[in-house]
Amino acid sequence: MIGQLRAELLKQHSTRTNLGLLGGMVGLVAVVILLHALNLPADKLGRGAAQLMVMGQGQRLGTLFAALLGAMAITVEFRHGTIRPTFLVTPRRGRGVAAKIGVSMLIGIAFGLIATAVAIGVESVALRARGIELQLVGGDYAQLLFGSAAGAMLWAAIGVGLGAVARNQVPIMVGICTWLLFVEGLLFGDIGLSDYGRLLPGALAQAASGLDPQKQLLAPGLSLLLLALYAVAAGVAGWSAVSRRDVA
Repeated sequence: MIGQLRAELLKQHSTRTNLGLLGGMVGLVAVVILLHALNLPADKLGRGAAQLMVMGQGQRLGTLFAALLGAMAITVEFRHGTIRPTFLVTPRRGRGVAAKIGVSMLIGIAFGLIATAVAIGVESVALRARGIELQLVGGDYAQLLFGSAAGAMLWAAIGVGLGAVARNQVPIMVGICTWLLFVEGLLFGDIGLSDYGRLLPGALAQAASGLDPQKQLLAPGLSLLLLALYAVAAGVAGWSAVSRRDVA
């Protein structure tokens, strides 16, 4: 298993697409935070809750890009046919999937931390430039960083599992983007499913980061536990799909 983890880590390290994802994420986070920090009314941004929610855009995008990275970790191999030699070297396919999940989770932590750190830095500079005092304390930043890293890590695992089930790269990536950016917002905010919406995986990642000014979400610890169950379910589904289906 150690050898498989090393091989997968080498694959991810040498894949330029991952660097492209990281660069795109950093640029998008910076733009989104700047648009919010420079255009929202100063009286609104003077409140700590508003400042935290703007920084939370980094958590949201970090989670999204970590999920995309996880999905691409396996769908790229199906797309280009490199999954066949991978499973020739590793006949126990479940171990190959587990290695992809483990490495993707590790990189997901980095994505979550980087996205949130960029959001914090950009907003802090923008608010100071507008003469707005930061209202957040150390505990707010710690919760946001830790929760974002944990949520991105678990969503990376979910991405691998979903990618193993779907195999087709474009639909699964479009599906992840649509779910996290649009569907959960509709279910949770607009059509009265708040009681169930808090149990959805995107809302759980948000709650784990402390982004709950209206106290509608679950507690951070419980949210991480439930999100971990989503990750396990996705991993098991991916393992089952890869183990039972032909890869030709």
